[in-house]
Amino acid sequence: MNVQNPNIGSADRPIIRQLDESAINRIAAGEVVERPASAVKELVENALDAGATRINVDQADGGKTLIRITDDGCGMTPDDLPLALARHATSKIDGSDLLSIHSFGFRGEALPSLGAVGRLTITSRAAGADAATIAVAGGRIAPVKPAALTRGTVVELRDLFYATPARLKFLRSDRAEAQAIGEVIRRLAMAEPHVAFILRDVSGGGPTSNDGGRVTFRADAESGDLFDALHGRLARVIGADFAENALKIDAEREGLRLTGYAALPTYSRGSSVAQYLFVNGRPVQDRVLIGALRAAYMDVLSRDRFPAAALYLTCDPELVDVNVHPAKSEVRFRDPGLARGLIVSALRHALAEAGHRASSTVAGATLGAFRPEPDPQPGTPPRVYQMDRPSFTARDMAYRMQAPAPAPMPGFAETPLPSARVEDTAPTPEDTGRPLGAARAQLHENYIIAQTEMGMVIVDQHAAHERLVYERLKAQMADRGIAAQALLIPEIVELSESDAARLLELADDLATLGLTIEPFGGGAIAVRETPAILGQVDAQGLIRDILDELADMGDSQTLRARIDAVLSRMSCHGSVRSGRRMSAEEMNALLREMEATPMSGQCNHGRPTYVELRLSDIERLFGRT
Repeated sequence: MNVQNPNIGSADRPIIRQLDESAINRIAAGEVVERPASAVKELVENALDAGATRINVDQADGGKTLIRITDDGCGMTPDDLPLALARHATSKIDGSDLLSIHSFGFRGEALPSLGAVGRLTITSRAAGADAATIAVAGGRIAPVKPAALTRGTVVELRDLFYATPARLKFLRSDRAEAQAIGEVIRRLAMAEPHVAFILRDVSGGGPTSNDGGRVTFRADAESGDLFDALHGRLARVIGADFAENALKIDAEREGLRLTGYAALPTYSRGSSVAQYLFVNGRPVQDRVLIGALRAAYMDVLSRDRFPAAALYLTCDPELVDVNVHPAKSEVRFRDPGLARGLIVSALRHALAEAGHRASSTVAGATLGAFRPEPDPQPGTPPRVYQMDRPSFTARDMAYRMQAPAPAPMPGFAETPLPSARVEDTAPTPEDTGRPLGAARAQLHENYIIAQTEMGMVIVDQHAAHERLVYERLKAQMADRGIAAQALLIPEIVELSESDAARLLELADDLATLGLTIEPFGGGAIAVRETPAILGQVDAQGLIRDILDELADMGDSQTLRARIDAVLSRMSCHGSVRSGRRMSAEEMNALLREMEATPMSGQCNHGRPTYVELRLSDIERLFGRT
């Protein structure tokens, strides 16, 4: 049984009341401070706006009982402290232009909101002024008092949500909240590589504990230019593997500049956890940018894999609106198509420039798959092998002694030939000096073994040739265009007027892909031509798939993806099949073409086409080092 709202159908007219200041502050605080991580984000952003070069963050019990932010920024005077706790009081903007925002904060809501739901103490000292402190608990502000502080600001927040106990019930465990705080600090550390960050867990200390605690994250200030500092910070935050396998991104178009690093397709992840996007230095979660990142890797990753990237988009503040949500994690571009196009084109260009390069983690995974000798018994020293590398003459004699006899030995049955062929000709230094080396053998009629100067390369001949044929087909289609087949009877698709208008805006783009649509009155559209390469097409289903992607991502790659899928299937059937024996000339020709073809380091589904093993790693497997 539904309970009737007392304000509906009541004989008494509902009365409009003015909420008191305390209720207003608590309601506003719910928009800005959702959890301890939100408080940390707001306070650290204030420290960055103050010009801090070193920021220490202490948290206890996942930030529920203590959050302390210490910075070496410009600080505040005793007269500034009461204003800092007043709602909508800020030093970031003057209020005349809400589009010209050059700082993290600009609303003037963070500190009053925190003071409304917790016990907040601010101690600060500006250059040439005395240090002072002010406290607020549950919205009640205490007078300013003198304090002792050399420079900067210390903001201490205790007992978050004590004034709104109901909010405490919705917080997660201490561990989960601490992880959320760590994620906030890592993202801000990536946004500011020239600033040092230290995050400590001081749980278990007393109410006045100032002990060092346990350091859970540390990132020292990086030096050098933008890309050097950013590369070092990303190696520290995301990991050395990402930095080693990331491509430098630097592109500009019509006032928007994109910088950062994007990982090779073979360094993909099972989820989007390694996707970091920043707009004017601000960490954001934007569907347009996430969709553009996905579209850029669409041709080299399967749908269940996600690219890893840290991308920084900078532009004039008037080209982007950050005043969309109180958390400031969402933005709105004046021209979203320009931002999306810049990301897609810049990433695809970088991937093409990478050529045949594949992730170094592939070799590490390959070496890890080998089974080394079992560990010795506990207490016994590990076995050490001391073996000198033989000379060329000794190695040649050993090969001759180990060569198979021309006829089976008496008394032994003849065994079938192994599924491997070794080339008799020795590779020349010119061949081994190439990136993928010179072909030396073929195993199981599918894997090419090539010798390089520093080791060896194992190539999956089918996957590699499949990629080469795929790129060749795409280049041919780009030169000749996509042929369209006219329908004898145009197919009419009934849509809402808004959906039809949205789709017709893309009519020219769809026509270049072979899909011709026209308005047919009201919300209906007529499909007159479809891409010939797709054969018989369910036009209505295709149109609705495109609309769904437009609603979700702001742009659609459905038609392009279907055409690429057909080309991928054609390349699979037209490539060198597994089980085919290849001559030395054919294998070397395949290696040379891989070196000259963009994105040949992975197949059409994002799997590596080759594995490179260094001689030092191979020798380590056999205990030679």
